[in-house]
Amino acid sequence: MQSMIDLLMATLVIGAGATLVMDLWALFLRRVLAIPSLSYCLVGRWVAHMPCGIFHHTKITATKAWSGECVLGWGVHYLIGIIYAGFLVLPYQGVWLHWLGDSPLYAFGVALTLGVVTVVFPFLVMQPALGFGLAAARNPNPMHARIKTLLTHGVFGVGLYVMGCIYQILLTLVK
Repeated sequence: MQSMIDLLMATLVIGAGATLVMDLWALFLRRVLAIPSLSYCLVGRWVAHMPCGIFHHTKITATKAWSGECVLGWGVHYLIGIIYAGFLVLPYQGVWLHWLGDSPLYAFGVALTLGVVTVVFPFLVMQPALGFGLAAARNPNPMHARIKTLLTHGVFGVGLYVMGCIYQILLTLVK
């Protein structure tokens, strides 16, 4: 059984690392394939409007910009990744961490499934709130946006698994 401090540290490292893997994927798409991704500055703008009671925008790009919105947006992006990792790491005193060594294929499947399931948040909450419509329905090419979002969240799931393996290796080196 893992201590809560150990589980929280694993959640932090795995979540931040998986989010970084997702960001590297987005960088690859942008630089190599010329496929742009969402600006996390817009996420920061969305969050910055929340204390004013504004949770939905007709078009987020047309709303008032806030000082520090980029830092806020990137911070929220990484915080969400860490929270998602908590859904994987924290239940049952970190049993998923044990599956990495005992049942790696099962652990991979669980991480990938979680990554893909997290697509519900952008489809049903973020994209509509930013003015892009339900599941990016207002984007110029909604199907392209949906597939990219689904693939990106799948990459996040792969990142969860990879970072879980790296975390386990780092633990053995430290002990």
